[in-house]
Amino acid sequence: MHLGLIGGIGPASTVVYYQKLTAALRALGQPLELTIVNADANVLVKNNLADDRAAQAKVYTGLIDRLQAAGADCAVITSLGGHFCIEETVPLSALPLISGVTPLDGFFTQQGIKTVGLLGTAVVMRTKLYGQLENTAAIAPDDIVGSGQTYLDMALSSTCTDAQRSYFFAQGQSLIDAGADAVVLAGTDLNLAFDGRDVGYRVIDALDIHIDLLVKLATGKADLNEHAMGATNV
Repeated sequence: MHLGLIGGIGPASTVVYYQKLTAALRALGQPLELTIVNADANVLVKNNLADDRAAQAKVYTGLIDRLQAAGADCAVITSLGGHFCIEETVPLSALPLISGVTPLDGFFTQQGIKTVGLLGTAVVMRTKLYGQLENTAAIAPDDIVGSGQTYLDMALSSTCTDAQRSYFFAQGQSLIDAGADAVVLAGTDLNLAFDGRDVGYRVIDALDIHIDLLVKLATGKADLNEHAMGATNV
């Protein structure tokens, strides 16, 4: 299967998607069919903060048309924050969309996780992952605005300062103290801060769960019709 990624939002997460997909397919001895188009992170942030879903869906639609022209079989938004308008994008999309949010609830249930603490954009935290966690409780930091802004600052710069890293580690600990079984990196650029470090509590990177599904789709171990949003008859 030819995967189509909408990248650039932010650049660091795009690189991680590419690296992990490449490594996984290489380990399986299979070729990776992939096209990446670049979205403007500043436009996304502007539309996200204004909750202008129609405007961002229009941006995505144009990018998805380019992915379709390149031969992609599906489209992937490489940003959980960028999923804020996915429902508006689906009916306009020329390709089926593979959500990074949908697989999470099932994963948490399989792992026996009852409550997760969320780190990511303000919208992701405030809506508890867009209200899509049906079987898992979710909590957010007390200062959603401050935490969300710190995340955006990091994502747009594609670098994480020591101060930002310490801040996110402390935010994660506060979520554990508030009753979370694990902290979920619900912002695909948070790998800049955590990067596999042992922080003293369980950390789950939502990006890894998304990657796992994409690898299964790319290798035929998962059915596109079962996991896609939108028209799979394209």
